[in-house]
Amino acid sequence: MTAISKNSTPKIQVRQINILKQVILPLGILLLLVFCLAPVLWQLLTSIKVNKDISAVPNVYIPSHYTFKHYIDLFLRRPFAQYILNSFLVSIVSTFLCLAIGTPAAYALARLRLSGENIILAGILSITLFPFVLFFLGLLEVIQMLKLGNNYLALIIPYIAINLPLTISIMRSFFLQLPVELEDAAKIDGYNTWQMLTHILLPMMVPALVTTGVLTFIFAWNEFIFALTFITRESMKTIPVATAQLGTTSVFELPYGAIAAATVLGTLPLVLLVLFFQRRIVQGLTAGAIKG
Repeated sequence: MTAISKNSTPKIQVRQINILKQVILPLGILLLLVFCLAPVLWQLLTSIKVNKDISAVPNVYIPSHYTFKHYIDLFLRRPFAQYILNSFLVSIVSTFLCLAIGTPAAYALARLRLSGENIILAGILSITLFPFVLFFLGLLEVIQMLKLGNNYLALIIPYIAINLPLTISIMRSFFLQLPVELEDAAKIDGYNTWQMLTHILLPMMVPALVTTGVLTFIFAWNEFIFALTFITRESMKTIPVATAQLGTTSVFELPYGAIAAATVLGTLPLVLLVLFFQRRIVQGLTAGAIKG
């Protein structure tokens, strides 16, 4: 009897592991997906509901009538296409400049022997940990002094200032993972530092550039406080500010359908961006996890 019980114990453990893999784990993943995607699905359904279903009590979760009126009204009653262009312009320019400035700086910190290097790195790390709201009053003084109110530079400059330390930190970690022998071989072939950076190292750093660029772009696209304060001209507002101000267009009711439609339109470019660069982002996030 003892031998039988000892032999049956591993079988029971294997059966429990199989149950865990086949039932509990998929169920947990499904619940997690429902928890994460339920607000997104709710916004999407709200954006295509008629007003009667939106205000119905009890709530109408699955509408029987669909409409795209809320999306159409966004472009007919407000310059929403201009808001989208403004967000794209500010986000793309700030992302490009962050990478253009931060990549050479990261390379210098990774390869050169600089005096006070540890102090510089500690300063960069401490700035990345600060809540960016703490820079608000200082940046407001700078914008007023330079008279950049209602100017795209009023957003581009703060976004670069906030994202540059993060860009330098991430890119420096990737440069440190590249073997120095590549640069030694390039120097023997007659490459100068700039040629070596642009022709040899940067093509190998595409996953890192994409990962850093996507993070910078998402921050600039979603930023609200600076865009609300530094830009007051209607034609220069970005999507987060325009979406938030949709709720003040009517005194008697909140335009839930229009707000949901604006939220969907504001989120869609980010979803497409992440899906398009998904493989590069995964490569960038996992680079250096395995040494080979």
